[in-house]
Amino acid sequence: MSKTNTGSKLEFLEDPAALAGKLGKAELFFEKNRNLILGVLGALVLAVVGFFGYRYWVGSQDQEAQTAMFPSVYEWEADSLKKALSGNGANEGLVTVADEYGATPAGNLADFYAGVALLKQGKYDDAIEHLKGFSSSDLLVQARAYALVGDAYMEKKEYGEAISFYKKAADHKPNQYFSPSYLMKLAVAYEQNKQVQEAVDTYNQIIEKYPNAAEVANAKKYKSALESTVGES
Repeated sequence: MSKTNTGSKLEFLEDPAALAGKLGKAELFFEKNRNLILGVLGALVLAVVGFFGYRYWVGSQDQEAQTAMFPSVYEWEADSLKKALSGNGANEGLVTVADEYGATPAGNLADFYAGVALLKQGKYDDAIEHLKGFSSSDLLVQARAYALVGDAYMEKKEYGEAISFYKKAADHKPNQYFSPSYLMKLAVAYEQNKQVQEAVDTYNQIIEKYPNAAEVANAKKYKSALESTVGES
């Protein structure tokens, strides 16, 4: 027996006439909005195809980038910085790999290697550009990249910028092994920027937060020397 409760949510399942009416309305809506609906569906299909196509393209490009980068990394490890950066004629250098394959993991890593090499060569602006272009979720490497940018700014005597990147390095997934050294760099940058109290506070942070760190002895010494210059005990 059919239910007679017209307010039932199951009415259209039990009443063929109601079901036909709803289907008719759906067909009418589709006819009126055919182009819009097909356009939306087409866009969704293209988005899905594009996403997987892009992932495939990045994967294939990454393989190429790794192959191109390998000889330059070998030169980098051998401290042959010029060959590492520019290549030796038979292979592309790190700068080219970073520029041409920047969307790939290998191209991203090439930015880091290139940045380090350029920093060693004293090409600080170029080093900063490449190191800022690098990003990683790694516990250690990203913080290292931030610190190296800070080093480049210190060499340029742009202490405010150096402070900013040393802070990033120290705050990136803090740990007892590397964070104290980044805090030492930060404290020195504060000193160079005439921010005495900030420098003292940073030395205190090393002493109190990382009491077993190798940097504690110097932090105490530099803090004491800094306080004596402003008449503190």
